[in-house]
Amino acid sequence: MSAVLNSAASLAHVRAVLFDLDGTLIDSAPDLAGAANEMRIERGLDPLPYEALRPMVGSGARGMLGRALDIAPGHADFELLRADFLDRYERRMLRLTAVFDAMQPVLHALSTAAMPWAIVTNKAERFALPMTRALGLFEQAGAVIGGDTTPHAKPHPGPLLEAARRLGIAPDQCVYIGDDERDVQAGRAAGMATVAAGWGYLGQGADVEAWGADIVINEPAQLLKELVLP
Repeated sequence: MSAVLNSAASLAHVRAVLFDLDGTLIDSAPDLAGAANEMRIERGLDPLPYEALRPMVGSGARGMLGRALDIAPGHADFELLRADFLDRYERRMLRLTAVFDAMQPVLHALSTAAMPWAIVTNKAERFALPMTRALGLFEQAGAVIGGDTTPHAKPHPGPLLEAARRLGIAPDQCVYIGDDERDVQAGRAAGMATVAAGWGYLGQGADVEAWGADIVINEPAQLLKELVLP
C-alpha cells in the first residue's frame, strides 16, 4: 500500500528525521512480552499468546501489566509489580530485540545523504541508552532522548524540541515518525511534520489514519520516497 498523505502534506522541507524507538526503529515486543509472561508463569498462570501482548507495548509497563495481570495504576500492588516488571525486562531486554530489518536501509540512506537523525522515546534512559548502544544506533544517531531526559515525556513536545536543539535543526525543518498517537500529538505540538508508522505496535483497535499525521506509511522504505535527500 502506498503512503497516505493528509491534504497537501510534503516532506520536501525536512532537514532532520526524528524516530520513535519501540515499534518504529526496533522490534522490542518479544522481550517486553517475555517479561510479562514470566510474571504470569511465576503466578501459576499460562503465558499469553504473543499476539495478545504486542499491541500493548506502546502503553509501556502500564499496558503490559494491564493485559498480563489485569492490574492498573491505583491498585495497591501496582507500583511493586511495575518495578518487578521493569527489573525483569532490564535483564532480558536484548535477548530477542532487534532493529527492524526494513529500517536498516533507511538509516543507511540517511547516513549516506548526511541527513541527521535522532531518537526520541518515552523509554527511560535506564533502558534506552544501553539498548541503543548495544544495537549500534547510539553512535549513528545525532541524539538519543529518553522519557526522562527532559522534565516531560511525550505527548509533550519538550523531548522533540530537545532533540532538534541537539541536532541544531529548527523544529519546523524536522519530521517525527512514530507508531503511537502520542507521537503525532508530540510532533504537531513541536511544530514538526509527522509520519505515522503503520508497521508498528499502534495500540489495540487504533485508527492510524485518524491520528492526524501528515503522512501514514506502511513500510519504512516509503519514508525515503517522501523525503528529499541532499
